[in-house]
Amino acid sequence: MFYHVKNLQYHAKPIRPDPIFAKKLQEILGGQFGEISVALQYLFQGWNTRGEEKYRDLLLATGTEELAHVEMLATMIARLLDNAPVGDQEVAAKDPVVGAILGGMNPQHAIVAGLGAMPVDSVGNPWTASYINASGNLLADFRLNLTAESQGRLQAVRLYEMTTDDGVKDMLSWLIARDTMHQNQWYAAICELEEKENIVVPSTFPRSLEKHEVAYDYYDLSGGTESKHGRWAQGPSMDGLGEFTYIANPKPLGKKPRLQPAPPYMHNTALPNPPHLPPMF
Repeated sequence: MFYHVKNLQYHAKPIRPDPIFAKKLQEILGGQFGEISVALQYLFQGWNTRGEEKYRDLLLATGTEELAHVEMLATMIARLLDNAPVGDQEVAAKDPVVGAILGGMNPQHAIVAGLGAMPVDSVGNPWTASYINASGNLLADFRLNLTAESQGRLQAVRLYEMTTDDGVKDMLSWLIARDTMHQNQWYAAICELEEKENIVVPSTFPRSLEKHEVAYDYYDLSGGTESKHGRWAQGPSMDGLGEFTYIANPKPLGKKPRLQPAPPYMHNTALPNPPHLPPMF
């Protein structure tokens, strides 16, 4: 069950309207790594958690906070659109400043949303549920969460550098700080799970069933040898169960594939002399 508190989690009020920056802020609202994405990602991961209750609580608490960030950003975008010059284009064109604003803002903010925020990114791509990941494996999911928070903080920092509005900077500074906490908490949860399970996901698959002889070989397929000096190409493996080996230009282990002709009713391209291959099975 959710309850909505009418107060914002933090201030979301610009010093002055700026419809162009409203368009930019859409990225951290409705983009791939925006607040809508992380809110629903954490909530679905939490709702689907079948393990320890503390991880479920962690996910649901953070997902709920991200919904508050959605509300803050939507409010800020709406306020940045206040008094946007969306009137007669010919009249606006007489004023270069007004014309520039009209040319730089997202017209759908006026046409579709009535000077409000939308679930889209900064170039108008609609938010999609394919952005969220909830696999049921908490270690895999927490690593994705750390990536999402890293990307989200990076984008918020870039936006901070793009504005001179102290009100916008104040809100972004707060969101950036919360992203700092969320990166730390996901990394703490990752380390806790790695201590229990080791680092390879899934930890439940028997190692005896994988081709152990190639499990720690680094294949250099880039045409150079610089990467041989990396930590990933020499020394003990990170899971402590093997030794990294550097292999330059690894040889293919399988044969050249030859497929049987398709049956006539598939109407594939006709071959003048179809090969006579032995049956596969």
